[in-house]
Amino acid sequence: MFKYEIDDSSYLSLLEIKDAEQLYNLINSNRDHIGEWLKFPSITVEADDSKIFIERTRIRYAKEEGYWLGIWSEDKLVGSIGYLYLDQENKKTEIGYWLGKEYEGKGLIIKSIKVLINHAFDELKLNKIEIGVATNNLKSRAIPEKLGFKREGELRDYEYINGRFLDRIIYGLKANEWISE
Repeated sequence: MFKYEIDDSSYLSLLEIKDAEQLYNLINSNRDHIGEWLKFPSITVEADDSKIFIERTRIRYAKEEGYWLGIWSEDKLVGSIGYLYLDQENKKTEIGYWLGKEYEGKGLIIKSIKVLINHAFDELKLNKIEIGVATNNLKSRAIPEKLGFKREGELRDYEYINGRFLDRIIYGLKANEWISE
């Protein structure tokens, strides 16, 4: 089973079907917060939607196409992070992430991304990781910037969320630019 320790009280693990209700409850209690920048809260309307998502991500994990992990702190699901895709031919991936509002500011996302960066470069032998962030999501933009990702460009009207178009900034990090801690 895929499980990585983040620190003494936090870890990442592949979501299991038994986590569907907890995942749904976390999304539901943070619907407006997460939904400001991401589309999935608007299509996660019941716990079965989370179950279907988990089943899909486990299939993608088995096929080595990408996957999502739960971010756990003190044995409680607090967010999710994952590889949106794994492009073995071009040796790259994109990392996506989100946290419940009440868990922000504790360093969990930075630590979680570092785990995935090290895994992507050391174990998967990828060359590049990208992170795409809504231009106006300043908190989320600060994360790749703190980790040494380079701003590579901006995609205009990338997504239509909550009745408005969101531009997206793409950040990139190459294996030879990463200094593992």
